[in-house]
Amino acid sequence: MNMAQNNMTGTDRPALPACAGRSIKIAYIGGGSRGWAWGLMSDLAACTDICGEVALYDIDLQAALDNEQIGNQFRTAPGAGSDWRYRAVETLAEALTGADFVVISILPGTFDEMESDVHTPEKYGIYQSVGDTSGPGGILRAMRALPMFEEIGLAVRDHCPRAFVINYTNPMTLCVKTLYRVFPQIRAFGCCHEVFGTQKLLARMVEETFSASDIDRHEIRVNPVGVNHFTWLTQASWQGKDLFPYYRDFCLKYREGYRTGDQKVDSNWMNDSFSSTEKVKIDLFLRYGYIAAAGDRHLAEFCPGKWYLESPERVRQMQFGLTSVSWRKEDLKKRLARSRRLRNGEESVKINGTGEEGVSQIRALLGLCELVTNVNLPNQGQIPNLPLGAVVETNAVFCSGSVTPVMAGPVPREIYPLIARICGEQELLSEGIAQRDLRMIFAAFANDPLVTCSPGDARRLFQEMCEHTREYLSMYDFSGGF
Repeated sequence: MNMAQNNMTGTDRPALPACAGRSIKIAYIGGGSRGWAWGLMSDLAACTDICGEVALYDIDLQAALDNEQIGNQFRTAPGAGSDWRYRAVETLAEALTGADFVVISILPGTFDEMESDVHTPEKYGIYQSVGDTSGPGGILRAMRALPMFEEIGLAVRDHCPRAFVINYTNPMTLCVKTLYRVFPQIRAFGCCHEVFGTQKLLARMVEETFSASDIDRHEIRVNPVGVNHFTWLTQASWQGKDLFPYYRDFCLKYREGYRTGDQKVDSNWMNDSFSSTEKVKIDLFLRYGYIAAAGDRHLAEFCPGKWYLESPERVRQMQFGLTSVSWRKEDLKKRLARSRRLRNGEESVKINGTGEEGVSQIRALLGLCELVTNVNLPNQGQIPNLPLGAVVETNAVFCSGSVTPVMAGPVPREIYPLIARICGEQELLSEGIAQRDLRMIFAAFANDPLVTCSPGDARRLFQEMCEHTREYLSMYDFSGGF
């Protein structure tokens, strides 16, 4: 019990909100999260028509126990509309048994491994702005993550086969693909907020163009196609108006960068900023005529390496950040300190909407509302010119007991070569990891658009990166080479 709770008597303790709606169980895998988990706790507490239990499972049990204390404080937080009981559990099976929904938010490895993922390639002139989805870093992360997702998918099959599984872990496409590979009947989908950011940019454009105010992103209707973090909009409208002509004018006006408020490009831009001036997104539209619907840091990593990530100077010119892992490590220290304050009652939990749609998706699947939003699902024909079974990102309709992808249409021919190359690489990498075939994995690695070094250097880089994360690669046999 935390200090704030200890200071309450039986008469002054706030009454717990009653649950007037559905009572459910959520299994949170990665339940020691100091970011995504807290956001979900806040969104759940604000909801008034569902309640229940959240089982927190993490390989770091103490982190899950810490979040048990923090989560239960939301029960009496100002503005709480429902009662959720948080419980740390010691095994994956215990978390999943009886679960109606499963949330996956894990870090495959530690930031030490990610430091190698992101920064070792710099020795070969390869720069990465994120390093968790594509490029050399995304591939090494996938080698660690996908065997974990095999275990999770099989555990869902054995303990809660009818549960809906919501994945937030990167590399998103490959993680979702793995869940379906080991358990084809799984009801899983991957969630990403990158399209939301593009809707917000379009909302600001609408405000500027039409002298409107307070445009909510949900008013911007879009048709996304592609793969996660390299998603494009083939349609965008507001109140029935096609936004593409206006967006072209907007891009021409701001082709040197779109800034809001006090946003600046300064000496710290390269090291610790998640911001950008949308210059990559704008440049891609002016090249191809379609709206790239992710943040610049992600988009740059899917394009040929000489375009936007050739050097730190080029990145600075394009006005986005190379997010260093040293920044992530410092940020983790801050989040750990905040965890201690929350746990000890030195800081109160607050219910603030995150803008994520996980809780809305849960409500829709329970039949409490309907929702159309972008998600990652195996291709059933929603993008007819990408391989069937490949995980793609389009809109989907959420309603009682089902997630149905919207038939988004083909990837336009202007951008098809870019997306098809990435999709093919992901399919090859997925198969290589499934078979533990290092030759196949290296073929995907060497073919990645960011791997601009010589074939010999690519081989040396791959070997060095594997060595740095060897602790998490025991399932691969390196004795035969690659």
